[in-house]
Amino acid sequence: MNVTTLNKQDLSDVLYGCTIFGTGGGGELDEGFDYIDWALAAGKEFKLVSIDDVPDTAKICTPYMLGAISPLSAKEELAYKELPRSKEPSIMTAFKRLEQYTGDSYFGTVCCELGGENTAISFYLAAMTDGYIIDADPAGRAVPEITHSTYYLNNLPAAPIITANEFGECFVCENVKDDFRAETIVRALAQVSRNDIAAIDHALEAKELKNALIKGTISKSLEMGRVYRQAKTNGSDLATAIAKQGGGIVAFRGKTKDYYFALENGFTVGYVSIEGLDEYQGNTYDIEIKNENLVARLNGKVDVTIPDLICCIDLDRGEPVTNPNHINGMNIAVVILPAPKEFTTEKGLQTFGPTYVGLEQTYVPAIK
Repeated sequence: MNVTTLNKQDLSDVLYGCTIFGTGGGGELDEGFDYIDWALAAGKEFKLVSIDDVPDTAKICTPYMLGAISPLSAKEELAYKELPRSKEPSIMTAFKRLEQYTGDSYFGTVCCELGGENTAISFYLAAMTDGYIIDADPAGRAVPEITHSTYYLNNLPAAPIITANEFGECFVCENVKDDFRAETIVRALAQVSRNDIAAIDHALEAKELKNALIKGTISKSLEMGRVYRQAKTNGSDLATAIAKQGGGIVAFRGKTKDYYFALENGFTVGYVSIEGLDEYQGNTYDIEIKNENLVARLNGKVDVTIPDLICCIDLDRGEPVTNPNHINGMNIAVVILPAPKEFTTEKGLQTFGPTYVGLEQTYVPAIK
């Protein structure tokens, strides 16, 4: 089996690449680095392998955090004031319960999506349990819901789903009909857990996953992160470098003139409005958000929709922008990257295409 051990620079590059592919979602990058640092401090290694090299009967699980990406109000925080805090990360609590429940040993983990925190959590769990990181994921980007995955497209069962929160409370979800029901249940548990709950699902044998994952996405993120870092070091235009590496385009450049975010039904929803600069002067670019950037409009007309990737880059700080971390006056470039082909199928578009965001139109790829 070919194993690549990721060093600290590799890990940083991967997480930056994943944050770019995360389209505003996938969790906070600084929290992702915390998980990486904890595992490195414990002397652990991050071992990356291809799903094709994994023995067919080896068990693999998918760990992640689910919730909203907006902070709670002071009033909302009061509901949790008297609850005890666990001394271990909630994802470890969930994993220990998974082992007890299934009686299985786990070869490694596959991340649920590409994002600064959720990818890191999967890496952390693999490293801390001396397991392997699978070079694949079921989304090829970050996504709002459990159903937005190739697991759902391939009818793979999510249950048993093991969840745990920062208070040490652990929930075992059995007999869950499908991923739609799984999304409802886990989202509800997150809403009573400070909108942040650890979950592990799709604990399956490798042979069930080999044709159901988008392969090579961690390596793809590593290469994107390297290009991003080199462009930043060289003083090159970040947006152009990212678009070229990802086979995409720079769709817009400008300054944030308005934004709005709110917490609705366990999601961070809102919009960002960008006023054009230079060749884009006199134009406005509006992005609609549900955890991730889902729709972009140029001067009020739909320009880009999911499943294409709508990525915002803060050119002054040289950082990918995660929601809801926008401020007025931010110097932004919007880069559009092509959708994973798995989501451009009929079922993929029914699940995560224009109709998901209420648009009665067919999907038109931004990258021709």
